[in-house]
Amino acid sequence: MVDAPAGAALPARSVRSLDEHAAAVLALAGPLPAVTLPLAAARGSVLAADVAGAVDLPPWDSSAMDGYAVRAADLRPGAVLDVVDDVPAGDTRSVRLPPGAAARLMTGAPVPDGADAVLPVELTDGGTARVRVEDVVAAGAHVRRRGEDVRAGQVVLRAGDVLGAGAIGLLAATGHARVEVHRRPRVAVLSTGSELVAPGEPLQHGQIHESNGPQLAAAAAAAGAEVVAVAVVHDDVAVVREALAGLAARADVVVTTGGVSVGAYDVVRDALLAGGDAQLVHVRMQPGKPQAVGILPDGTPVLALPGNPVSSFVSFEVFVRPLLRRMLGARQVHRRTLTASLATEVRSPAGRRQLLRASLGWTTGTPVATPVGGPGSHLLGALARADALVDVPEDVTHLAAGAPVAVIDLREHDA
Repeated sequence: MVDAPAGAALPARSVRSLDEHAAAVLALAGPLPAVTLPLAAARGSVLAADVAGAVDLPPWDSSAMDGYAVRAADLRPGAVLDVVDDVPAGDTRSVRLPPGAAARLMTGAPVPDGADAVLPVELTDGGTARVRVEDVVAAGAHVRRRGEDVRAGQVVLRAGDVLGAGAIGLLAATGHARVEVHRRPRVAVLSTGSELVAPGEPLQHGQIHESNGPQLAAAAAAAGAEVVAVAVVHDDVAVVREALAGLAARADVVVTTGGVSVGAYDVVRDALLAGGDAQLVHVRMQPGKPQAVGILPDGTPVLALPGNPVSSFVSFEVFVRPLLRRMLGARQVHRRTLTASLATEVRSPAGRRQLLRASLGWTTGTPVATPVGGPGSHLLGALARADALVDVPEDVTHLAAGAPVAVIDLREHDA
């Protein structure tokens, strides 16, 4: 470990609200350039341009039921029609239905020319050579008309749309095999601390397993980023600077944890101040007060988060994730906010915006937020049970049970 300089003055820090610091972080980068991907690789990406349908959807009149293509005018209870053809799904023939006849067809099969309705098999005797009509349907019944869903040339998805499973299905159905999206941001995570030991390794007195790296890598991947590295270094300024330079060469954003507060051995702070453009910040929030943000010498943005695991997690959610979503090209970069009812009373320090871990439940139409875990930023045990953050404003010190509160919804969804 590098010795702390005796009597060295601590660097000045600016004080910001959570919203002010979030805005400063978002200003670090915009959407990344566009790339073209096959649909199989595009889930979770964000469209870089509007997409129009290449074909009508459906591409021809098709059946919505298993049954018989008929002319509605030929139908009356008890009528018997000759079955002149079988039309399965995928039949590429051009079939024409003569008056007074029926063609047996399956769901999704093309409706023959001359037919104006599909008579469900449940309304017949199910005959194969001749079919008896038990009940009638009107013209247009059970026919999916060509282009009734999407017309060729119609814009089906907009730039900024997140490609979930439904969007991927729509692109495929309208004739697209590849799509233009913003490149995913490449993220490198660096954890610092001489006390850190890899998960699974035996611990000696004074050591802990390194959890921030795996936690933040998982969060970054869930946000749509490509995680290119997860590294751990000891508390040595020179080693941290070397690691930052190496990671910056591979990443669009470097995220660090630990070593950014006011302690004598907060080496990330010192490494950032020794090179590049860094701002040390105290954010009026709990947890997550000490933060740093800057640009490394090669131009790569760096976000330095606190080392306590809950502080690191919360800081990622409110600062890092929105930046990654912006770089991904998403129209909405922030998590969804809900109004919930507090299950228990909450006390909060004056002048600090508190973000409390909570679990959401529904007993009525309004969600109920139940705080989980204590206020300590080292208390990781309850974090896995949290699917929301109760957002307590700076000027609120007490909320009674049942009070309405804003909660940040952490459940996975396309933002």
